[in-house]
Amino acid sequence: MQQIVNFIIKNKHFLLFLLLFSVALFFTIQSHTYHKSKFINSANFLSGGVYNTANNVSTYFNLKSQNQILSEENNHLNQILANYQIDASASKTDSTLNLNYKYTSANIIRNSYNLSNNFLLINRGKKDSIQQDFGVKSSLGIVGIIDAVSENYATVISILNSKSSISVKLKNSRHIGSLTWDGNSPNIIQLTDVEKIASVTTGDTIVTSGQSSIFPKDIPVGTVIDSKLDATENFYEINVQLFNDMTNIEHVYIIENTDKKEIETLLETTNE
Repeated sequence: MQQIVNFIIKNKHFLLFLLLFSVALFFTIQSHTYHKSKFINSANFLSGGVYNTANNVSTYFNLKSQNQILSEENNHLNQILANYQIDASASKTDSTLNLNYKYTSANIIRNSYNLSNNFLLINRGKKDSIQQDFGVKSSLGIVGIIDAVSENYATVISILNSKSSISVKLKNSRHIGSLTWDGNSPNIIQLTDVEKIASVTTGDTIVTSGQSSIFPKDIPVGTVIDSKLDATENFYEINVQLFNDMTNIEHVYIIENTDKKEIETLLETTNE
């Protein structure tokens, strides 16, 4: 304790200078919009760099499992390519190939899954032509939708977010519903607004409907684990087991609908 006191006494002028400099810097940042914005941008840049470094370290120790996932994805792409070559002479385009969508790979450097409104941080941004409302998927299924974008990073509204609502369908019956989350298990998500005339069976596969301009159709989501009619007995309340393990995702694909602007302009004209 005496050594600490001696250190303070010995360096009292320098410590006083640091204190006054910190106070002056604080008031300068708070009272000037320009300085404040520069400080926030610098802080975001530094925090993004810290998360990116931490992610690089954890990724190194998790290479084996991630390489397995990438191997499965490559196998899936090879199957699509083989089917495309077989159907190349067909007169119409196979819509399941999603030729109007552009994909960009990305890594997740921060992921929350135990809150009510969860987000992810990915290492792609404006410099990669990423924009708000682009879809995000992994090799196993949908992950979320781009929310905010900076020069080098973007945040993603996770499907594990109480504000998220994505159009999906029962793969077999093709009945449409909305994918939401009740905030409980990160492995189980809810499907609502499916009319009672639909045939719902445990084990049915849930996929994207393709009725929004964000996700192409038939991207996997999960399987039905149970269902019941709601209080009105007009719609089903369905619990879905996700294909994705949302607590352990590293590699994702950002989806850009290259026809989105044209579609939205046409719809706006129609509504007028």
